[in-house]
Amino acid sequence: MTEYLGDVADLFSGGGGMSFGFAAHPSFEMVGAADVEVGKPSTGHGAIGCNSTYEANMKVRPLPVDLGVVDPQQIASEWFGQQRPDLSVLLACPPCTGFSRAVHTNYVADDPRNSLVVRVADFAKVLNPQIILMENVPQLVNGNFRFHFHSLRQRLNDYGYKVHANVHRLDEFGLPQTRERALVIAVKNHLPLYTIEDLWAGWRVDPEATTVRRAIGDLPPVAAGETHPDDNAHTSTLLAGESLERLQAIPKNGGSWPDLYRDPDKQKYMIPSMWTAVKRGRLNSHCDVYGRMDWDRPALTIKRECSHIGNGRYAHPEQDRQCTVRELATLQGFPRTYRFVGTSRKNLYRQVGDAVPPLISFQLACLASWILSGSRPNMSDIVLGDTSLRATDIVSRETQLMISSC
Repeated sequence: MTEYLGDVADLFSGGGGMSFGFAAHPSFEMVGAADVEVGKPSTGHGAIGCNSTYEANMKVRPLPVDLGVVDPQQIASEWFGQQRPDLSVLLACPPCTGFSRAVHTNYVADDPRNSLVVRVADFAKVLNPQIILMENVPQLVNGNFRFHFHSLRQRLNDYGYKVHANVHRLDEFGLPQTRERALVIAVKNHLPLYTIEDLWAGWRVDPEATTVRRAIGDLPPVAAGETHPDDNAHTSTLLAGESLERLQAIPKNGGSWPDLYRDPDKQKYMIPSMWTAVKRGRLNSHCDVYGRMDWDRPALTIKRECSHIGNGRYAHPEQDRQCTVRELATLQGFPRTYRFVGTSRKNLYRQVGDAVPPLISFQLACLASWILSGSRPNMSDIVLGDTSLRATDIVSRETQLMISSC
């Protein structure tokens, strides 16, 4: 019989990527979530509609509150009533946009949303969780505005937590995407501080398990702008006219816009920004824009604005279209059965790009169970079902060395 290890709540819950790993783990129960559902600062609260997706999969309705201003005591009352909070794990993944190097202004200006990182300490003081988990871009811990994280760490130390942070490429843990992220874990001083490095010590993933082909190669074809009748998330952005012709001119399986420049017959499809890059001698600049994925490599990082091929390498390896919401969700480690709710396709893409990969959050749930129970999970048990990763993809490093030496 599986041991029950406690309740879990999620701040900045989005479409549920971080929560789902804990909801899928038999030792934990999701009891609360909160997200103001902002698509962009200009769109206002509730615009992205992620709380409906969260509720459809977790059966918990997130509070639609601004965590930058709401009283943490109010959140505690909403989740626990008059009872004292008894939380095992607090998930807290504040927005990464203000830290990301993909936003050029972040090199010089401190985005106001970055202060939400330190704000997590206010909730930790009231909710008193045994474990706190956070995921963000690497610049949270090594960028120009890393003092926000340092302030959070100091406050958590003052509240009786020890804190560990490190940056990882998540394909090392089985995600079919070269997503680089900082993972932060804080535990009460009386608990052991195990990390995802400890969980994977002595083990590795077969590289063939993290390819685009493994993840989405079996999904049925659909035309640009159409929705598959059996899956309303298997739908992609409509492409027509010059946009469609441009993609058709880009070579299959890994091609990108510099290939247009290298072929005089295809230069007519280039847009002004491409010619600007050529004039500056920077063919490698933004070369993933209008790029196709490569079947036999992991996808590159899937970001929040992943709804158009002009924003990154989001085109299908062979079909002349943007990858569908379902395809990008699968590459983002969501189970195939995960429901995405909303009438705006662009917002569904944003829910995917904003998410913590559930394939990874399930491993974090297994890590949390180890910390709380003292029982190290078997590696075959850290694999989230209905995703591209299989238990047989995880091999011991000792076995791999023996095979390599033969």
